[in-house]
Amino acid sequence: MPDKNNIKTLLAFDYGTQNIGVAVAQTITKTANVLPGLKAKDGIPNWDQIEKLLTEYKPDLVLVGLPLNMDGSESELSVRARKFTNRIHGRFGVAIEMVDERLSSFAAKGEVMGRHGSRDYKNNPVDSIAARILLESWLTSD
Repeated sequence: MPDKNNIKTLLAFDYGTQNIGVAVAQTITKTANVLPGLKAKDGIPNWDQIEKLLTEYKPDLVLVGLPLNMDGSESELSVRARKFTNRIHGRFGVAIEMVDERLSSFAAKGEVMGRHGSRDYKNNPVDSIAARILLESWLTSD
C-alpha cells in the first residue's frame, strides 16, 4: 500500500452482484463525492467502465469495500469482493486496499430515508453513497 501521506486521489467501489457503487475523494480537501454506479451481471462489471474511471480519475489508491458479517467473519459476498479486488489489481496494476464496509450500506439507506423521507432507493444511488461513506471513513481514520 502506498504511503497514506502521498495519496491525493482515491476511488472507491462498493461491490455488489447487481450494482457496484462508485465514489471519488481528494485527500487535500478531505471530500468525497458519489459517482454514477455501475451495473454488474452476477457480480461481473463492464471492465471497460472500470478502466474509464481509472483513466479519468487516475487514483493513487483504489478502495473496495469488504462486506463482512457483523461478527467479523467472511461471507460468500466477501469472497466475491476479494476476487473483484484482485481482478482490478491484476488488470490495471493499481494500488488497491480492501476496507471493512460493515454498516456502510445501512448508513447509506438511512441517509436516503433522512433526505427524501422515503425508501426511494431505486432513484437514489445507495451503492455509491455507501462507497462515499467508505471513503470518508478511510479519510478520517488514522
